Amino acid sequence: MKIAVTGAFSYSGKYITKRLIEKGEEVITLTNHPNRPDSFNGKVQAYPLNFTNEEELVQSLQGVDVLVNTYWIRFDKGSNTQPKAVENTRVLVRAAARAGVKRMVHISITNPSAESHLPYFWGKAANEKAVKESGMSYAILRPTVLFGKEDILINNIAWLLRKLPVFGLPGNGEYKLSPVYVDDLAEMAVEAVYKKESYVWDAVGPDEFSFKQMVELIGEATGVRRILLPFPPKLALWAAQFLSLFVNDVMLTPEEVDGLMANLLISKEKPRCKTSLRVWLKENRSTVGAKYASELARHF
Repeated sequence: MKIAVTGAFSYSGKYITKRLIEKGEEVITLTNHPNRPDSFNGKVQAYPLNFTNEEELVQSLQGVDVLVNTYWIRFDKGSNTQPKAVENTRVLVRAAARAGVKRMVHISITNPSAESHLPYFWGKAANEKAVKESGMSYAILRPTVLFGKEDILINNIAWLLRKLPVFGLPGNGEYKLSPVYVDDLAEMAVEAVYKKESYVWDAVGPDEFSFKQMVELIGEATGVRRILLPFPPKLALWAAQFLSLFVNDVMLTPEEVDGLMANLLISKEKPRCKTSLRVWLKENRSTVGAKYASELARHF
């Protein structure tokens, strides 16, 4: 088959593309970052992910059997906003349908809701609606927090634990999350490429931690034990924003704090992914958090 992956040179898209190439598939990518390092030695042809030119997207998707979509933005920056990302996704889905793409594998998030006050979660719900109404068959996969060698959240918690004598928890830290290994998500996505039926599945790992337990686990794995102080959420967010000035990044957003504390990053479904964060941390203890991972440097 010919398969298009948005962001094949980025994070989850790279893992998905690697698995597809190993299966002998022809893969193209739609990307806003064509100059990123190419892990595939020229095997993946890159086309612009230009949402202002739908006709160009239609042409780029000609002959494609399946579109795997990982596109989204973590936070607003300038005109690049989450509501705009919803509009962009509609353009992409429409272009895929017009190009004759037969199936779409779409990466969403757990617990999206059109009624949510959080742009991340209502935006993901709006994207799912666009996919469902596209006329293509689809698989919608809903991961929580991804972890892996290039992740942001887990790595930067480890980095902060390595650098600071105390770690501030938003609230009491008892809200829960179920992290998922990025390559487990990639395996699910590739399996979905070959299915025919339409479905929506959560993609979560075997562990369910409170946020406090997860931070403690990361500290144990990296060999650092820090005082974990519960802060009022607004104060914890202010502290993260203050630290962001020194790393020239956005460490934490109000929406992320609200989503965590509302327990939106856990699933009521049986875990479909097998890799334990606990085991992965032990295997990667020397590298996780060794360097700060910048979201702004990666995407902007």
